[in-house]
Formats: sequence, C-alpha cells, structure tokens
Amino acid sequence: MRRNFTDRGQREELDERVIDITRVAKVVKGGRQFHFRVVVVVGDGRGRVGLGIGKARGVPDAIHKASDRAKRSMAPFTLTGTTIPHEVTSKHGGAIVLLKPASPGTGVIAGGAVRAVLSAAGVRDVLTKSLGSANALNIAEATLRGLRQLRDVEELAADRGKSVAELSPFWMRTHDG
Repeated sequence: MRRNFTDRGQREELDERVIDITRVAKVVKGGRQFHFRVVVVVGDGRGRVGLGIGKARGVPDAIHKASDRAKRSMAPFTLTGTTIPHEVTSKHGGAIVLLKPASPGTGVIAGGAVRAVLSAAGVRDVLTKSLGSANALNIAEATLRGLRQLRDVEELAADRGKSVAELSPFWMRTHDG
C-alpha cells in the first residue's frame, strides 16, 4: 500500500509505504490475544527516510502508529544525482543487503523491502542483492543502515583533511573535475 500525503507540521509531501503486516499472538489465561504488527517506511523522495513499527488490535491503528514512528525517525543520507555514491554492504540480524550504484536509466533493481525503502528515499538508479534472512523487517533495517553508511567524496576529503584531488586521483580523471 502506498500513500502520498502532506504532513501538517512540516508541509512537505511524504511517500508512505507499508512493507509488512504480520499477525502476532499473545497467549493468556483465557486463550490467545491477536494483534497486528505493521512495518512502514516514510520518505520525502529527496534523501530522507525513516522506518516505523506499529502494533495494535486492528490493522488501521497499527499502520497509523507505524507511520507516526517512521516520520519521527526520518534521517538524511547522501545521494549522488539519482544513485548512491559508492557500494556498501550492511547487516541487521540475519539479513545482509548489498547496495551498488548504477548508471542513469537503470532503475531500482531490488525486491520487496529493499525496493520500498530505496524508492521512498528517492534513489532512482541502484543495483541491490539481499543475502541471508528473508525477514522483511530485518531487510528494511539493513537497507537503512546501508544508506546511513554512505559518504560523499567531498565529505570524506574534509574529514581526512585533504582535497578531493589528493583523495582520489582516479575520481578526478573520470569526472572532469
């Protein structure tokens, strides 16, 4: 499920996607109590994305809780045009996600939770591979960790106290800088 809406507090359009809906049970004296766990990703399409988990007796209430938590957890990451600046591998639980930059026009080559997170975040060209666990929540968390690990060349050069030319002569030759 995908919804575009305007957030009243910030007046910006956010892309909300439901990644996973799971029925969970708690065993009590009188039997089982069923609830729903919902995983939602919210992004602005310009390099900010957040993930939220909501649990409630009904699906709509769980979606609303997850959406609110995702909006509060939104964090920025580095984009280079329509793709990511470099290759990154990240892990969360048993899920391992590989993200690779792609040339313009490639599209988002990803499945399930990885596609939802990257599309909401605004990444348009990327190659991905999900390794290990197939748990949608862990895959989404691993994807977010990978996005937060991304560094821009200028940012990395500033951290190391060097110029971009000193840091990467190959990058300078290939990017007419």
